[in-house]
Formats: sequence, structure tokens, C-alpha cells
Amino acid sequence: MKRRGFLIAGAAAAGGALLVGVGLQPPDARSRLGTGRGAPQPPQGDGVALNAWVQIGRDGRVSVAVPRAEMGQGVHTALAQLLAEELDADWAQVGVHDATGAPVYANAALLLNVLPLQPDDDGALARFARGAAQRLGYSLGLQVTGGSSSVRDAWEPLRLAGAAARNLLLQAAAARWQRPLAELKTAGGFVLHGERRLGYGELAAEAAQLSPAHELPLKRREDWSLIGRSPPRLDLPAKVQGLARYGIDVQLPGLRHAALRQAPSFGGSVVRFEVEAIRQRRGVFDAFLLNEGSAVVVADSWWRAEAALKAHPPRFHAGPRAGLDTAGMRQTLQRALDQHSGTGFRNDGDARAVLARAGAVLRAEYEAPFLAHAALEPLNCTAQVKDGQVHVWCPTQVASLARWKAAQVAGVAQERVTVETTYLGGGFGRRLETDVIEQAVAIAMRCGGAPVKLLWNREEDFTHDVYRPLAMARFEATLGPDGLPMAWLNQVAGPSVGTDTVARLLPGLAADLPDKNHIEGAFELPYAIPHLRVRQLRVPLGVPVGSWRSVGHSLNAFFTECFLDELAHAAGQDPLRYREALLARHPRHLAVLRLAATQAGWSSALPAGRARGIALHESFGSICAQVAEVSIEAGRPRVHRVVCALDAGTLVHPDTVRAQMEGSILFGLTAALHGEITIANGAVQQRNFPEQPLLSLAETPQIDVHLVPSTAPPGGVGEPGTPPTAPAVCNALATLTGRRIRQLPIRL
Repeated sequence: MKRRGFLIAGAAAAGGALLVGVGLQPPDARSRLGTGRGAPQPPQGDGVALNAWVQIGRDGRVSVAVPRAEMGQGVHTALAQLLAEELDADWAQVGVHDATGAPVYANAALLLNVLPLQPDDDGALARFARGAAQRLGYSLGLQVTGGSSSVRDAWEPLRLAGAAARNLLLQAAAARWQRPLAELKTAGGFVLHGERRLGYGELAAEAAQLSPAHELPLKRREDWSLIGRSPPRLDLPAKVQGLARYGIDVQLPGLRHAALRQAPSFGGSVVRFEVEAIRQRRGVFDAFLLNEGSAVVVADSWWRAEAALKAHPPRFHAGPRAGLDTAGMRQTLQRALDQHSGTGFRNDGDARAVLARAGAVLRAEYEAPFLAHAALEPLNCTAQVKDGQVHVWCPTQVASLARWKAAQVAGVAQERVTVETTYLGGGFGRRLETDVIEQAVAIAMRCGGAPVKLLWNREEDFTHDVYRPLAMARFEATLGPDGLPMAWLNQVAGPSVGTDTVARLLPGLAADLPDKNHIEGAFELPYAIPHLRVRQLRVPLGVPVGSWRSVGHSLNAFFTECFLDELAHAAGQDPLRYREALLARHPRHLAVLRLAATQAGWSSALPAGRARGIALHESFGSICAQVAEVSIEAGRPRVHRVVCALDAGTLVHPDTVRAQMEGSILFGLTAALHGEITIANGAVQQRNFPEQPLLSLAETPQIDVHLVPSTAPPGGVGEPGTPPTAPAVCNALATLTGRRIRQLPIRL
């Protein structure tokens, strides 16, 4: 209990505050409703706010406030579905608008991802920690999109908001008709009483003056007409028609454009910048040093600003970390593993003692590289600082932090900062950072009140990312008489995402504390192993690291599922049957594993030169299994088919879930086959897609997604499809070639 308590406190501190004293219970869903007249949202057009989450226009249009960023994951649609279901709205009349900063829009579920708990742990300490983490997230006002938490957070509040608005409309109609509430019902945007009906738009103004009933029962599952179905997505028409506004599309009167160059080596500085020559160029407004490591040009078009930097490139001093290189950092991690230190995240039984007595010990070391996010929309932000007000337009996953950081840079109160979140052309965790926002605001302060759009070129995007960490895992295991693992020892070494992130956002609170994000997916194994020891070694390497799609799960699923496959082969057992034998106490995992295997035809014959591999992983409240079918063509791995099974609890929009699984698998394949960031002389070597390619259409396999029906609350969807992909492919290749792949990207 003491160890777990320490880890939980450390996880909370890494998030910026301690859980202790915050509260035992998560925030009550009703407390997040807001009120009609006190709603934090200004009405849209002639809309009337019935609570903080929903406005209804005179024409009956329903507009749902969405405080999460839309980056292709369908969150605008899913959150609107939750509310519209309980409101009994006509889906054709439903739209969304961005929620402004207010406590009711905080992501209370986000900090659940930092707790070092087993997914099925329901003890008193676990319940306290989960409740307190949610209350802390709510108290901090974290309006953040990440951790596959958007639907999980909205599951109760948005449905309750819809039920509350429906209740107000019923009350208003009952008062107008002078009939008991029990005689009325709702359907398709109308309140009905026999043959009479009133549209929601006709009742909204009266409803807004009332208070919702104390009891707001939610619909029974069997009465749902929207949740669990796939109505047309709300974001697609604008995207298909080319009308969707991403950050890079923002246009404003008098807009100026900024390009920049940052020191190529970590910690480098500018030693020469031809400011006067650049200022003489056509269309250039200004050229200056933003800080000691960044040079900026502001012009009437981005191409002119960029051309000025190409014509007069700044010269840089390499700085104190010029000696960094990948080979040296790998040696640093290996030395850390040799020391057997770090933080224990799991210690069931006595793995060390069992291994010391074992006649045969299987050992393996795995490695995963630094990875860039490589979103298709380069980093950008538009900012205007005028008359003491700051206005920011940006594709961000952290609207509340963006507002806070913009206020810091401009030296104004947060109430003077407005942040408009555009569509995101890819996030994957990179847009959890605020660096480009801070830069844009600082540049705008020099532009005399004119708005300015800062756009990084692709080379800046690749070489100044916050990367998925370079990491190594060292395993030792011994098998029992039945061939199943008796003891399992795993040490994972690499930089801490949590420590690095806190250091960037809250430098005064940065500390070397246990980081669940670094070790997740390694210590919560569902397999029944009597003696299981997992340790974390946090090793700073001087390279900025951050959240990358599925964070630590993307590393540790590769490590653990590949090593488990090694044990199965060492025992002479089928990898599927081996996993089944270890999952007797986890029926949901077992069902997902078997569904993937059955749909892939696991036991059926394959054409000559092909093999199958399997992997199972739980992350963000969802369980995902994948079977990959591979061959080798011209000395390179060729993935022909991936079969995916997913238990993500209740599915709000199944078509979107399938699409997210397909996208996650392609993301994972890109990383497994091509992804690698290397460092030499303190600088990133890969500068654009030719050196760090995306998966091509010709390489894309057939992907079959199978969704498990469930009555459990929703799990995450945006990230759980990525972790099993690399191990499934590597396990198939090991079956095919007889050689284990222990280092990514895959090289045969």
C-alpha cells in the first residue's frame, strides 16, 4: 500500500498537483450542466441556451457545445450524439459549436491516464485515486483532447445535459397546454400531446426560464436511436466540399505571415542573422531574433518570408549538446539497465528469487527508436495582440493551456485571451504542446495590432518535434513444467514523457518522479504469471520527448507481446493457445483474442511464404487484438492483411470506431516499417518525408475490423489500435524466418 500510494502521489504531482485533499469522488455530472441564464456560452445567432451544453434556435436547430478538438477522430459527432439521444432531437437539425473556456468543459477523465493502477483494480485506494484524479482534472479546468478520453469523459455529462434540456422543454409545453407532464412525450425535435405538437424552437425561450427536475432519468439502452448507430458525421460535409477551416486556412484582414528558423542542434543559438538585408526585401515587414535560438521573418506572404530565410540563412552555434548521437544514447540506456535500479511498478511474488534458482532462463533485449509525429498539417498558429486583447486561432489539443500560455507571453490576464480551435490536420499528441502558440503571440506583439500567421516548414516540424522516446526493455523469464512463465522480470529504460512535459509547461514543478506514461502497457499485463516484476528506469537523454499516439503503450506492447511470443515458441506451444492459457481470469481479453484469431483463420493453411502473428494489448480502457499476415518480397516485409478485434465498451458511432482502428493500424505500420529519428552532432537527421516516409498505398494491407458488443461504459478509441500492430507483424516475421526482431523499425 505504501508503494502504490507513493506511485499515485508521484503520478498526480507529474500532472501538476497532488491528489491528496482534492476529494474522494469524481465531479457529479449534474454539477457540469451550467444553467440557461448563467451558461458560459454566448448564444449562437437567435439560439437560446438551455444549459452550458446545448442551444436551440427559433427554427429548431440544436447546437451542441463541444470542448474537444476535432482531428478526424469524429469527436464532434460522438459528443453531439450523446446529447441528441437524450434530447430526442432530429439528427438532421443537430450541429456543433466550439465551447469557450469554462470549468464545466474540463476533461475530468484525462488524469485517469496518469494513475499507476491495474485496469481491474477496484480496491478502496484505486477508487479514491480515480475519483480524486477526475476531480483534480475538473478543478484545474483542463480543456484538453488527448488520452482517448473525450467520450469517456462526456459519457454521463452530455447525456444528462440532453435529458435536462428535454425536461425543460417538456415543462414549457406542459405549462402552455396546461397538461400534466406525464401526458407529454418527445420525438424528432417536437413535444407531443396526442395530435398536438410544438417544435423545440417554439419552446426554447420559455424553457430557458425554468429549472430542470431534480431527477433526470436517462434512456434505457433498448430505447436508444442514435447511440450505437452511425448517423452521418457532422464534420464530413465541410471537409468533402473543401469548406472546413484548419489552422493553416485561417485568413483575416491585414494578415501578415511569419516563417522561422530554429537552431538545428538541441540548445543551439543564433550567431549571425542578416536582419538589415532581409528587411530590404520585397514584402518583408520585419526580421528579428525571437530568442537566442530562433530567427523570424514577417512578410506579406509566407513564401516571401520563407524565401528571405533561404536567401539569408541564419548561422548557428551548436550549443552544449552538440555531442549527442544515437549510438551514445543507446549505450547510456544499456548502462542504466545494467544497474538494476529505477522504480518498481509491479512486484508480484518474488521473480528474482525464482530466476536465481531456475535451471534455464530466457533473456532478451528490445529497443524502439525516437519517433516524430509527422502530422500532415505542419505546426501553425495565427495570433493578434491589440488593445490589450489577445486572439489566437490554432489547431490545438490544449485550448485551456493555450489560453494560459498566450496570456503569460502577452503579459495579460487570461480573461483577455480568446482561443478559437480550428480543425486539426493531425494531432497524435504533438498539438498537446504550446510552443508554436507562444511563438505566434510573441511575434504578434511586434506587429502593431495586425494579425500574424506563423507556419513552420516541414523541416522545422521534423527537427523540432517532441519525440516519442528512445527506449529499451530487458527481459528475463523462466518457464514452469507446463511451459507457461513462472517468473517474468522486465526493466524499461528511457526518457520520461511526464517529466519532460511538466518541465516545459511548469518548469518550477519539474522533478524526477515515477511516470506511468513511460511504463504503461508493461506493468498492467493481464496474463497470469505468478512472479512478475516490472521496473522503470527514467534516463534523460537531452532530446525533448512528448506524448505520441498511445504514448508508452506503443513501446511496451511491442516489447511485451514479442517477448511473450518468444516464450511460447521456447515452450513449443502455439502462440494463440499460450495466451489463452494465461487469460483464464480475464474473459473479456480472452473473447477479443479469440475473435481476432477466428476471423483471421488462425488455424487454416496459408500460401507458401506467408505466416501469421498475433498480439493482444489493453490501453485507455479498451482491449485490442490483431493478427497480421505477412510475407517477404524483395528482401522487405510485406503485410497482406491485418485482422483487428476490439472491445471498447459501448460504441457511440461504430463506423467511426472502425475508421479509427484502420487509421491506428496504418499509423502503427508506418512506425514499424519506416519510423526512426536518429541524432548526430546534437541534431535530428531526418528532415522530411523522403527520409521518414509514410506508409504508401501500395504497402497498405487489407484491414478487417471486428467490434465486440458490450454494455460496459465506453473505452478509448483513438489510440488502442496502434500498440498491437508492430508486435503482430514482428511475431509473424519471426514465425516465417525463425529470427526474432527485437529492434524497430523492422530490418530483415
